[in-house]
Formats: sequence, structure tokens, C-alpha cells
Amino acid sequence: MSAGRLGDLLGIPLPVVQGPFGGGLSSVALAAAVSEGGGLGSYGAHILAPREITDLVAELKARTTRPFAVNLWVPQQDEAGAWLDAAELAPHIRRLHPYYDELGLPAVAAGDVTPGPDFDAQVDALLAAAPPVVSFVMGIPPRRVMDEARRRGIAVIGTATTVDEAVALERAGVDAVVASGADAGGHRGAFLRPVRESLVGTFSLVPQVADAVSVPVIAAGGIADGRGMAAALALGADAVQIGTAFLATRESGASAAHKRALNSPEARTTVLTRLFTGRTARGIVNRFVRDMAPYEEAVPPYPVQSALMQSIRREAGVQGQEGLGSLWAGQAAALTDGSRDARGYLAWLMDDLRGRDGQGV
Repeated sequence: MSAGRLGDLLGIPLPVVQGPFGGGLSSVALAAAVSEGGGLGSYGAHILAPREITDLVAELKARTTRPFAVNLWVPQQDEAGAWLDAAELAPHIRRLHPYYDELGLPAVAAGDVTPGPDFDAQVDALLAAAPPVVSFVMGIPPRRVMDEARRRGIAVIGTATTVDEAVALERAGVDAVVASGADAGGHRGAFLRPVRESLVGTFSLVPQVADAVSVPVIAAGGIADGRGMAAALALGADAVQIGTAFLATRESGASAAHKRALNSPEARTTVLTRLFTGRTARGIVNRFVRDMAPYEEAVPPYPVQSALMQSIRREAGVQGQEGLGSLWAGQAAALTDGSRDARGYLAWLMDDLRGRDGQGV
């Protein structure tokens, strides 16, 4: 089972892309293992400073001679003026006091809420480091990025949540498009319309995108085994991108609490929420999501809410508090198996696909 057009483009033998995880969930070990196993390993770098991106690419190149991808978030215009003054931040900080107290953390001070790394500086560092592949979510990479990537021989992958977004990405010159269905875990990357108008299921989105664009299409969302993979390929995808199932593997940066949740009955229920970062993302319903549900529309936008929640998310993982952490997961989370390492899962996935294919699935 070859990677077809995507394999020809990227030089990978298997039609599998590991979803890039932001917020510290990615690891060099995971990305390298997937690449060494024949897929495209990925690393979500949107929280990294430019110097850290430079070091990351160097480390990945030292760990694998095969293609890998580094992912960044394209800034969204409606978040450009998101920073609040101390008076505006005060009620949002007070709302979180019980959780800071429960975890033994000091409350975030208004002065601690500062912008993250600058996207232009991040992307300049990434292009200079020249990974084999760069991928983007949340929007269309700037023209200068596309031109420089092409000059350096770097393949560019864009992410679409609708057919219109896929068409816009192809027109911008990306080499492949991820068709990211509403089933997918983590942050929704809608950029032409609001998220609520861009919630197309994976197996509705993939054939429409395959009909609309000429570049390779990578299906993402709700795929964790050979059945889902076979269905995506039958609907016109050239490959699949799998996030949650790789998040459950030993090498991922997810906490033990997060991995336990992925392999629990609770993983059968996921929800779209802004509560953890200010951007809409899919995760497992837990105590924090239920308690804070009345404030779903009241929390400040990304990156402010993300900064307010950063210490809570991190410490919840350290303390094994599944009830308070951001348990990102797609709708196929209950199909994952946390007992495997990444290469073991990848080998199992391909065996499962071949078995399904032999049965005519």
C-alpha cells in the first residue's frame, strides 16, 4: 500500500501523516518514529520561539534522515487586538481562582499575560532551518512564505475545514491540502467562515475536496484504524492524517492523565469548546468543561484565555487531574490503544488496512 501522489511529492512510502500537536503535546521522538516507520512525522511548533524552532529542526534532522513536517498557526485577524488591560482581565482571572487554588498555583497576574512568539519571526526561522515539509493551520500562508519555501525546495501543506478553504489554499500554491473534518480533535482551523459554519464531517468533506482541487488530499478527523483509512482512500483521499491515535502512543508529549482519558469510556463523548484557549477545539468532556459551560462565550479570545489557562493545563497533567486538563481528542478516540509505541501502531494500522482491503472494505 503506497502513498501514491503524496508519496511522490514528499518521498514517503506510506499514506500516513501524523497530526501535529501544539501546546507541548508533540515530541521529537514521536515525529522521528513515524518518519522512520515510513509515514510523515509532524511537530506542532506554534508556541516555540524562533531560536527554539531552529534547534527543533536541527534535532529532527539528527534523529531521522526521512521527511518530516513542522507546523505553525497562521494568525487570525480577529485576534490581532485581543490583549486586554488589567481591569478587563480581572474578572477572567477571578473566574479561574478556584482552579488555581485547587492545584496549588498562584493566580496569573495581569502583567504575566503577554503575547506569544511573533509569527513572522517564527516562519523566518522555520524557512531558514529548511525542514523537508512545513504545514499550516488556521489560514493561508503569506505569499512571501510560499515563494521562499518553493525557492528552498520545501513542500507546503495547508489545512482546510471546508471546500472553499481547500480551493483558496490551492490557489495560493500549497502542494497538498489536509481536509480536516469536524470529527478531528484539537483546534478547529476555520478561516473563511466562523467555526460554527465550517463544521463539515470528514467523510462528507473529503470527496468534495477531492473533486474541487488537483493537489493531493489528506483526510483528517475520526480515523484511527484500517476501516477509517480504507473509507478515506475510497472517497478520494491520497493519504490520511491521524492525530488522536498517535497522541495515545508512548512517545507523544501527552500527560499520563491525558492518555488514560483517551482509553477510557469518557472518550466516547467529546465537545467543541473555547474554555481552554479562547479558540474552538474538540476534547473530552470533563469537570472543568461542565463547570465552566455557562462561560463558554464569555471567556476572552486566543491568546489571552490560553495564557490564563496555561499553568492550569500544565499542572493538571503533572498532578494527574483529568478533570481539569485540556483532553484534546477526536471522535474516534475510543478506538485508540495506548499500549503501543508509534512504530508499532503504524505497522498495526497498515496491517489492518491491508486486511480490510482484502475483505473488500
